[in-house]
Amino acid sequence: MSLALDIFSLAAIGAGAFFFFAGTVGLLRFPDSLTRLHALTKADNLGLGLIVLGLLPRAGSLLDALRLIAIWALIQLSGAATAQLIGRALSRREAAE
Repeated sequence: MSLALDIFSLAAIGAGAFFFFAGTVGLLRFPDSLTRLHALTKADNLGLGLIVLGLLPRAGSLLDALRLIAIWALIQLSGAATAQLIGRALSRREAAE
């Protein structure tokens, strides 16, 4: 059972790291700010979710697992709010030009 958990953790964390890398590539390659923001937020949200999923079997206790989930939820909320604020500021700036 431990080998299966190790493989699952490694696969989930590796997939999460891949999505972080893909979001970074999108940030560097896309032409305008809104598409860059979209690529970065979507890939980072999925990447973090997969990394947390990979770390959950390795959590030492239920409290540690709940902390991981709480951190993931807070980052989801703050990332969505930040992306909304950045997108609104960009649209206002484009409307003013």
